[in-house]
Amino acid sequence: MSQPVALDRSLTLTQMVLYGLGTTVGAGIYALIGEIANVAGTLAPWSFLLAALLAGFTALSFAQLSSRFPRAAGAALYVERGLDSARLARLVGFLVIFAGAVSSAALLNGFVGYLHAFLEVPRGAVISGAGILIIGIAAWGIAESVWIAGVISIVEVLGLLWITGLAGTEITPASLNLALYVPDLSLAAWSGIVAGGVLSFYAYIGFEDMVEVAEEVEDVSHTLPRAILLTLGLSTLIYVLLVSTTIMAVGPALLADSAAPLADVYRHLTGSDPWIISLIGLFAIINGALIQVIMASRVIYGLASREQLPGVLAHVNGMTQTPLRATLVAGAIVLLLALAGNLALLAELTAVIMLTVFALVNFSLCRLVWRTERLKAVIAGIGGTVCCAFAVRSAVLWAAV
Repeated sequence: MSQPVALDRSLTLTQMVLYGLGTTVGAGIYALIGEIANVAGTLAPWSFLLAALLAGFTALSFAQLSSRFPRAAGAALYVERGLDSARLARLVGFLVIFAGAVSSAALLNGFVGYLHAFLEVPRGAVISGAGILIIGIAAWGIAESVWIAGVISIVEVLGLLWITGLAGTEITPASLNLALYVPDLSLAAWSGIVAGGVLSFYAYIGFEDMVEVAEEVEDVSHTLPRAILLTLGLSTLIYVLLVSTTIMAVGPALLADSAAPLADVYRHLTGSDPWIISLIGLFAIINGALIQVIMASRVIYGLASREQLPGVLAHVNGMTQTPLRATLVAGAIVLLLALAGNLALLAELTAVIMLTVFALVNFSLCRLVWRTERLKAVIAGIGGTVCCAFAVRSAVLWAAV
């Protein structure tokens, strides 16, 4: 009897960091920066730093658990081992699959809007074509699909750095009044920073997708934790540079009053139509959808390999060394959701789902190490508490929509 084919363990640290940046620094930042400027004003960079600190507790938990349990469907496995519940682990896996599929479907619908800035194509044709494309890339091979995602991630990051550079050239000595950018001890200043930090937190969600490809990472116990922390650090650097220079160059009011703030910054600084920003947005959206399909397929594969889903979904194709059946199932779910449309409420719900999963993962690590590594357990407990607070806030906002 022939031996079952294993997943291709080929992803390097560089590939994983690019993969992480692709799922973290997505199209959302193009609109999110305006919302944060609206509540935090010139102190918006501090909001991003606060959010990085809060997200860092959970990132540390994922980094540690990915080293201890380097398998696909990571979040579900962490909960199973930490909270000793196979039933809860299966539920976590299903929630992660659902959140990934809805996110990918919502991105495909967003892709239609961005594409219509260039040419009019029927919605169904765009979604079907883009969906089939990303399913094909995801099925092709993990190294190939992650390299494609990585190249697009570089384009996204370079686009943000380009806007940062343009803004930097417009900063005047008058705008360098440090008193505007350093918070005092007043309640007004810190309430704005905290409010902006709550919004900024969502700009860091993405590192959880990295653990789902753990079985395809070289030297996973060392590579994956480093990749998670590097992704968080680089994301923070990009965000803080971007928001600092744009606020100094054009002021927070322009960002806050715009539905497409970075496009308006580009128009303000260059006097040109921001078509290139829309083009980068197209790449960012398709990249996010691709990464979500890869992630969801690996969760399906991981659950199946642990007999929590039908074993047929744990099959790895001998030619591509990818879980082809799981990929096709994940892709089919995404396509059906995308074509159904009207995903706004479901897309908002994914934030509640993922924050709940984050809380469970943090508490899983806390329980695992409480007796032997008390400091790590406390840090994980703080991360879980933060995620619970954000989940409740998101749930309240979702229910009010």
